Amino acid sequence: MKTLILLVLLVVVFFVVKRALAGPSVSADEAAARVEAGTAVLIDVREPDEWAGGVAGPARLCSFSDLRGERLQWKKLLEENRDKELILYCASGARSGMAAGMLRKEGFNAVNAGGFGGWRSAGLPVRQP
Repeated sequence: MKTLILLVLLVVVFFVVKRALAGPSVSADEAAARVEAGTAVLIDVREPDEWAGGVAGPARLCSFSDLRGERLQWKKLLEENRDKELILYCASGARSGMAAGMLRKEGFNAVNAGGFGGWRSAGLPVRQP
């Protein structure tokens, strides 16, 4: 019984720590409202081959690999939106969480909107790139 309690406690601690390290996040509905208000930019950080299945309607498409590399897609977007909140999403929320963390370290106001499935499930606009 003590082993089971310890195991449950470890799992809870793991998820609390994981959530704390992920940084700030927003729901798909909140992201859509902020973009609509003009205070934020929505960015899909998935890779180009993943975009074929659809992207959020207002999303800018800038891959995570480009953010970590030459920033050919990112440079202009970051320059033009320094004063706006950057809301990032990917397939699951993992890459967008890492990307948001990188951008926060560079002084940007960046948050994680999780995975594309959340956007689609919320019934928000989706388009083909």
